[in-house]
Amino acid sequence: MIEPELLMLAYRSGIFPMADSRDDPEIFWIEPRLRAILPLGGFHLSHSLARTLRRGRFTVTCNTAFSEVMEACAAPRMVRPGSDDESGSWISHRIQASYENLHFMGQAHSIEVWREEDGTRKLVGGLYGVGFDRVFCGESMFSRETDASKVALAWLVAALRLGGATLLDCQFMTPHLASLGAVEMPQKRYLALLQQAQSAVVPEGEGVAEGEALTVAAGAADSDGSGEAAVLGLPDAFAALVELAAEAGSASSPGKVIAQLLTQTS
Repeated sequence: MIEPELLMLAYRSGIFPMADSRDDPEIFWIEPRLRAILPLGGFHLSHSLARTLRRGRFTVTCNTAFSEVMEACAAPRMVRPGSDDESGSWISHRIQASYENLHFMGQAHSIEVWREEDGTRKLVGGLYGVGFDRVFCGESMFSRETDASKVALAWLVAALRLGGATLLDCQFMTPHLASLGAVEMPQKRYLALLQQAQSAVVPEGEGVAEGEALTVAAGAADSDGSGEAAVLGLPDAFAALVELAAEAGSASSPGKVIAQLLTQTS
């Protein structure tokens, strides 16, 4: 298992681990030349995804099935004929154990998407990643039903915005991420954003959009009473999002509030 202190130092330095296969005991550290991020104010909410959110087709939770999400993300993927995609997994058993330990320590989180039928629920999508300061580093996501992973990402973006985050790292650009609003930049630029997001000062134009109806937390202040908005970790931000939806009278379908929030800057 990778020591948690080393793993967190790597993330704070813009580096992350991968493995060659599920059973590979070795890891290697990656610092991409080009980095993908998803601007929190630039999530592309398609009409079909907005409709899925509003209808409340799925139930979404946070940190209730972290290991199951990792297992699903590590499972071999279907490869289309002629595709350059690989069917193996870079999430080795050693890497999974390391992130499960981070989760136990409160530094790695998951969002789960469930389909509920006849009193039972089935895990149909989700994502996981590492959170610290105003940063969330997305590691992997999976989908077993149409739009399931997109719904997980929509909830993540909405929660991060509500919690005062400024940087959502996606590591590598893919056509799927590009369609959702992700952008690519040199690693040097990413490192500058990463450093800013770890500082106490939010750069102008970053984070929650000016004039947005939702606030980070009503009346929140930091521990020294300076009056600065508190930064919420993903679990607390997710809970605040659910509470906000309940207050808006949409408890049966929090997705309505999320679609509204994401539409404000999409």
